[in-house]
Parts: sequence; structure tokens; C-alpha cells
Amino acid sequence: MKRFGTLPAACLFLLAFVLPLQGAGTDATVNSPPSSPKSQAVNDLYPGLTIGALTYAVASELPKGVLLKAGELVIKDKDVAEEISKAPQQMQPDLKKNALFRLEQIAMFKLLLVEARAQAAKAGKDLSEKTDQEIIQDYLRSLVETVQVSNAQIFEFYNSNAQMFGGASFNQVKPQIKQFLLQQKQQELINKHIQTIGQRMSIEISGSWLKTQAALAKDNPVDKARASGRASLVDFGSTGCVPCDMMAPVLETLRQKYQGKVNVLFVHIGQAPILANRYSVQTIPVQIFFDKTGKEVFRHVGFFPQGEIEKRLSQMGVE
Repeated sequence: MKRFGTLPAACLFLLAFVLPLQGAGTDATVNSPPSSPKSQAVNDLYPGLTIGALTYAVASELPKGVLLKAGELVIKDKDVAEEISKAPQQMQPDLKKNALFRLEQIAMFKLLLVEARAQAAKAGKDLSEKTDQEIIQDYLRSLVETVQVSNAQIFEFYNSNAQMFGGASFNQVKPQIKQFLLQQKQQELINKHIQTIGQRMSIEISGSWLKTQAALAKDNPVDKARASGRASLVDFGSTGCVPCDMMAPVLETLRQKYQGKVNVLFVHIGQAPILANRYSVQTIPVQIFFDKTGKEVFRHVGFFPQGEIEKRLSQMGVE
């Protein structure tokens, strides 16, 4: 393989902050979050169904055709259908099955725009020459401008992924590792900010529609493994990505060794891009560990040796 500084782009990538949506402008205004916890939050009703902007949305009875309401923002079923129709033809069946994810993307863009405009207004900034996408990008950059990476974190990553660097010394690859880890930490902070939108605003989602969509969204290998009552290890990656290919024999060995005890899955992000997005996969390979209840307990980026994986499984109570 090539050295870290020239690793194949498919192996280490960072997703765009937000997916651009046509016609994504909104007249919505920020409203206060609920004054008390709601037992009917999406995360309470369907744990792990989403880790995005709808995590803290509340299931409600909304008018027919209305899927989501947040202040003055209203998203209808026809809006979601229209966005799905704009996707490449080959992706549309999967998007229809994951309409909840598409709704979440639309809501994320619109609600982030509300927050971005509110921040700009408070700072007295003129946004008249900015597109909605640019306004959101500037807002998200302002959230991560103080993020830093320590030398200890860089060195730890280097040691943990030594086999990826083709013999390159620490000093040779330090700048590239630093930039990669910085982007990763920035994305993690942004993901957390997006996930907690429902704690800053009151978001309602159609309860009946949610119930139907939850069943459809869970019809995939990862969610089925999480519901099996056994611990699960899911590796998101691709073929032709050197550290991803290095994981293949490790996964096969683990699959045989822990048969009946641990679900060991490989998900090709090129074949399941929506599933990868649902699980907030920004880099590959990434290994996500779920306990027997289906709760995510750990994730690791890069090549992960078998011994380290087994240590993690042991910590989860797997013998």
C-alpha cells in the first residue's frame, strides 16, 4: 500500500457537513425546547433508530400529510417524496425504505439554517450575499474553530495503526495524521450538535408514520443483528481500501471463533450508502461494537488487530 500521506481517498474520507437540498430554505423560527422530558421521544420509542437530528424529536398526532413540525417549520409527506424523486434512480427504492432518514436530512438542513441565521443576527452579520448552504457551512465552522489535537493523540493513532503506514516514521506522517484527526474530531462535534437539536428546539414527528417507517428502516443486516440478543461487531468499509482489505481475514477468523456468540458483519459502504450514513460513518474502515441489547458501546477507526478486538469483546462480557 501507499504511505499514510498518500492513502487511497476511499479509505479515509470525511463526509460533507450537510447534504445540500434543493429548495431547502425555510421561514421557521427557533422555539424553546420542551420544559420537561417526553416519554414519547424517538430515542425512547425506538432506541438506536437514529443518532441524528430526530433523536430527541417527540412522536405526536399531526394533521394528515404532515410528517414534522418545529415552530413554524412544517415538512409534509409530499416534500419527502419530492426529495427522494431527485435522487439517482438506483437509490430511490432504498430511500423509500428509509424515508425517515431522508426526512431527517431535510429537517437537519432547515433547523441548522434557523440556528445559523439566529447566530448571525445576534452578531449583526449581513447574510444577504450568502446562499443557505454557505450560511450553514460558516455556522458549523464557527462551532469547531477551537477544536485541537494533541501530540499524544497523534502518537496513539500512529501506534494503533502502524500497519497502515508502510514503514513510514512518526515524523514523516505526523502532519497528515494530525489533519485527519482534527477533521474527525470536528465532525464528531458537529454530529453531537446535530443530534441534540431536539433538546434546543421542540420537534414533533407524526407518531403513526414513525411507527411504519421504523419497521422499514430496521429491515437490514445491522439492525437485525442488534435485535438478535447477541453482541455485534459491524465493520463498515470497502474493497480496494488497503486497511479495509486487511480487516477481511480478521473478521473471518472472528466470525468462526465467536459463532453463536457474536454477530460479525461487514458492510460495504458503496453498496449500502444510506445505512453507512444512518450510522454516521465518516471514515473507513470503522468498527462499531454493540452490546447484546443493541446499544453502541464503542467504535474504532482504521485497522483493528484481532487481539485488540477480542479485548474489547471481553470487556463487553463475551467469552
